[in-house]
Amino acid sequence: MSAALFKALFTPEVIALVGASSDATKNTARPQRYLRQHGFTGTIVPIHPREKVIAGDVAYPTLAAAHAALVAHGKAIEHVYVMAGGTAVEDALEACGTLTIPMLSVFSDGFADVGEVGSARQAALTARAQALGVRVLGPNSMGVINIPGRVTLSVNATLEAARLPAGAVSVISQSGTMLGTLLSRGAARGLGFAKMISVGNEADLSVGELVDLLVDDPQTRVIALFLETLRDAPGLSAAAQRAQAAGKPIVAYKLGRSALGEALARSHTGALAGSDAAVDAFLAHCGIVRVEMLETLIEIAPLLMGRKPAQLIRAPRIAVVTTTGGGAASVVDRLGMAGIETLVPSPALQAELATHGVRMSDAPIIDLTMASSGARYGAVLRSLLASPDCDGVLAVVGSSAQFHPDFAVSPIVQTPWSAKPLVAFLTPHAEASLKLLAEQNIAAFRTPEACADALASFFRWRLASVDATNDAARASPDKALQAVSELLANAKGCALDEPTSLQLFAQLGVPVVRSATAHAPDFKHDVPYPVALKVRSADILHKTEAGGVALGLSDEDAYLARVYTMLATVRIAHPQAHIEGVTVQAMERGLLEAIVGYRHDPMVGPTVLVGAGGSLAEIYKDFALRVAPVSLAQAHDMLTQVKAFALLRGYRNLPRGDLEALAQAVVAMSQFALLPDQPVAEAEINPLIVKTEGVVAVDGLVT
Repeated sequence: MSAALFKALFTPEVIALVGASSDATKNTARPQRYLRQHGFTGTIVPIHPREKVIAGDVAYPTLAAAHAALVAHGKAIEHVYVMAGGTAVEDALEACGTLTIPMLSVFSDGFADVGEVGSARQAALTARAQALGVRVLGPNSMGVINIPGRVTLSVNATLEAARLPAGAVSVISQSGTMLGTLLSRGAARGLGFAKMISVGNEADLSVGELVDLLVDDPQTRVIALFLETLRDAPGLSAAAQRAQAAGKPIVAYKLGRSALGEALARSHTGALAGSDAAVDAFLAHCGIVRVEMLETLIEIAPLLMGRKPAQLIRAPRIAVVTTTGGGAASVVDRLGMAGIETLVPSPALQAELATHGVRMSDAPIIDLTMASSGARYGAVLRSLLASPDCDGVLAVVGSSAQFHPDFAVSPIVQTPWSAKPLVAFLTPHAEASLKLLAEQNIAAFRTPEACADALASFFRWRLASVDATNDAARASPDKALQAVSELLANAKGCALDEPTSLQLFAQLGVPVVRSATAHAPDFKHDVPYPVALKVRSADILHKTEAGGVALGLSDEDAYLARVYTMLATVRIAHPQAHIEGVTVQAMERGLLEAIVGYRHDPMVGPTVLVGAGGSLAEIYKDFALRVAPVSLAQAHDMLTQVKAFALLRGYRNLPRGDLEALAQAVVAMSQFALLPDQPVAEAEINPLIVKTEGVVAVDGLVT
């Protein structure tokens, strides 16, 4: 089925164009012209109710009429591209089902991109396509481009170009216009593409399924994604695992970093944009490289091609070789902001460089401005790449890139390929040198920002995470998960109060504070003083803001006095809340307050978070996020990403915290992902107090 789909989508021999036009000024005339212009040798079948011939090709009033004529000549339509409005899409789909045409691409809009009515129309289209056995690309798709195969089935105006450079990068984009952007900007750098697909609304064919097809494409070595949303996270995750096994890196640029970006993506795609932090975690989980800049998406492919994640356990170190000090500094500054160190050669490496006539200064760059030859430049590059001191080499080339490429560009081209990255930043406008480097699959950049972004993205790249479900399940036996399910059975869709939430956490294996519930009129309890006092109400999620928390009550008199004033304050703030009494807890102290959270993200599914906790957690935003469930090793890796946890590692001789217990708590919280039917929307322990031995949850909630 995949082979048949691949052929119908990328290499059809007969293409029908519904809504084709004889008016060359219209968008709907473009696909026919572009197909002929770029060497399509198959049969083009325009479909138009009145025209007999369009641009030299025989036109037919309907797909059925075209099919009948073609069958008489031993041909069959494989791919239909619909550009007409009204019911043309639905009519074409029915015809495809009747005539056994396997592939329907839809340029027409008016579906999920226009609101609820359009979403219902799209759902009906998808259901009918599945019933008929027809695959659909779109709606709202600008089509498909197969440059080596000379299939340019698109309305994108960039295809007016006389020549389309072929390459080993395939692009899947949720924005049709971005195909042209990437194609034209890549061509200016000497970078070509293999396949380019505009998925539109993804009613049927998803990004994940298309990635899966490209994994088996011998012409594709790197897969680039332009994303506005994620509609099928599980499908993309599975395809990414296959891509990793096949040695085909995936790189993604996704909109939605800001609230406005999320809103724009949502309005354009008709789908949730989701939490950007969750998307980050998901892409990392899949082993997909995420870049910050569009320029990087265009230029990074040669850096990834044939390489695997560096998997360093320390900050990466880059050796910088330059013929322009200012140009090098512009990149080094950016690298430092990304946590990448510029290599200061060891005495042994300095001695080796000295044999090439290089004398090191105090600056952390190797300046070859006064070098006498390209041969010396090349020898330095080879020594650096061979050195265990460095993890990659950045060659910054000044004006010689434009006027004397034999000096600084040719040595880069002639340097043997290495698993360690060798990248170039050219400070002048030097298209010839960019193309020369591209031909040898050497990543070359026009701006210091994109160069630094590419290197930072490369060193953030990790192998796709193995499934941590078994590890998490071992951490919490079936009996514990069953007990959690029973506690949740009567509370679906509701916010649990704090004591019930803590009971859930305890069932998962997280140590919780000793506590008791006290009721009017005497508010008696058996918790030893000093105590913390909290209002108990499932209707009040943020007790501190409501005046419902008091800490460090040293005796019964202080406790009782505070109970009555607290309840009065809370009733004023929340007059409609049902108050069950108060929760009394033992006062707990430790080295640091952490937050551990779980959330079922609407786009990527279950996620788990750990970070600096307490009342300022939302301000500091110092956290790590992963797709849930996680293993203990993954939890420990998360802890290394939280700056505040340096305090728990004995920073400046401070007492060491129990990081093992903290990691175990993260694993435990992630086990909500193992519950059948995913009943938990959100759960949070804040704070989880980290001690020298152990941790203890003192506050939390479950929704």
